[in-house]
Amino acid sequence: MRHQLRAVTGPIGVLCAIPQEFAFLADNLDHAESSSAAGMSFHAGRLDGHKVVLAQAGMGKVNAAIAATLLIERFGCRLVLFSGIAGGLDPSLTIGDVVVADHVVQHDAGYTTAEGFTVYQPGHLPFFSPHEELGHTADPAVMVRVRAVLSDLELSPLTAGDPARPPRLLFGRVLTGDQFVASEALRERLFRELGGLAVEMEGAAMAQACAAFGVPWLVVRALSDLAGHESHFDFRQFVDEVALSSALIVRRLLPVL
Repeated sequence: MRHQLRAVTGPIGVLCAIPQEFAFLADNLDHAESSSAAGMSFHAGRLDGHKVVLAQAGMGKVNAAIAATLLIERFGCRLVLFSGIAGGLDPSLTIGDVVVADHVVQHDAGYTTAEGFTVYQPGHLPFFSPHEELGHTADPAVMVRVRAVLSDLELSPLTAGDPARPPRLLFGRVLTGDQFVASEALRERLFRELGGLAVEMEGAAMAQACAAFGVPWLVVRALSDLAGHESHFDFRQFVDEVALSSALIVRRLLPVL
């Protein structure tokens, strides 16, 4: 019964990692009630008339899993959405592009042998509790609605970007790991071996927590850098602008979630 009530009446949980991601949503939240738990801040209210709970969790997989659990168990959220930034892995992408995850994978979970590291499903090993699937797939019914409402979306060019090449919106696999990727070699390997369009530090852990509770999830990521050796410079230059882009997409999605 509790699950049924949550699915019908519960708010949308919106999870962010850093202040820039959180601010663009919190500034537009009406009738907000603030609370804290586990060192994280939560703001419940209405965003464009829709019931939401915003959470600023901090970076990393553990923080994301804790925040997602609290959003579900304490606030009764019926869906948890991550809004934020990421580094691009696909060489065809550029800063400002937005990736909506239809599948997420923790790229740093697995096992190491003499042959090297093998990515595997978190909480499982091939010789102990083997698991055939890798990662988590977004709820198909949710994705149908998301694709429909974003089908005609036009993203504005970045102030420092190429006006002839406006940002694009893509759907695909997003990778998660507890590391900021600023390495061309790792960027190329993650794209080649795992097919990730983007890499970040929270999404797949949030999805794992949501899957444990039977709650759908969504990850929206705007690219602030391209996960190469200049990533930390690009991040500082573009973080505010692309975080706003992700927040605007979240607001467009709320009516169909």
